[in-house]
Amino acid sequence: MNKRMVEKYRQLNKSAKKGQILFVGSSLMEHFPINEILMSRGLSTVIYNRGISGYTIPELLESMDEQIFDLEPSVIFINIGTNDISRPEETSEGFEADYRNVLSQIKEKLPKTKVYVMAYYPVNVELAKKVVAWPEAPLAAELRLQRLDKANDIAESLAKEMGYEFINVNDGLAGVDGQTRKEYSTDGIHMWPKAYEIIFDNMSKYIF
Repeated sequence: MNKRMVEKYRQLNKSAKKGQILFVGSSLMEHFPINEILMSRGLSTVIYNRGISGYTIPELLESMDEQIFDLEPSVIFINIGTNDISRPEETSEGFEADYRNVLSQIKEKLPKTKVYVMAYYPVNVELAKKVVAWPEAPLAAELRLQRLDKANDIAESLAKEMGYEFINVNDGLAGVDGQTRKEYSTDGIHMWPKAYEIIFDNMSKYIF
């Protein structure tokens, strides 16, 4: 658990406006330069980003107040679980149970909030092996590629079960091989700001 980030969000939440849009997840959400994109386009929409790098679903479950509930969001875009499916010891059963717990808590505590469960982003295994952003990165990329379809199926099923909407906003990120285009990925797993510009364009119909 990243206690410093959790404490940072706890303090920021005290001055945040309630009832706004929330982005929540792990590094792939934390790195989303949403405020820069909004400002560059002259948009005044308020979107809070409460992603935490390296986070798994069980870690999110430990900081639901700081990452979600304190803000009382009217809309949530959630992308969590990439790190879970990138670990050898993870099972689809454990993944599903943990994600169901997150969504169930949101359903119970924020019954009027609109929730978008996001499909997982693609990966580039070749680039991950070349860059090796951290020692386990190549293996993490391979596992993620192998498990993406199953994880997306589970996420989509859970969204339907909870009455939420599952969205895939990845159009344009991948090449013909289904993996992230190299020009959009920093290390095979994470992405450059220009990739998030594409994602934002794909998300716009759900935001506005």
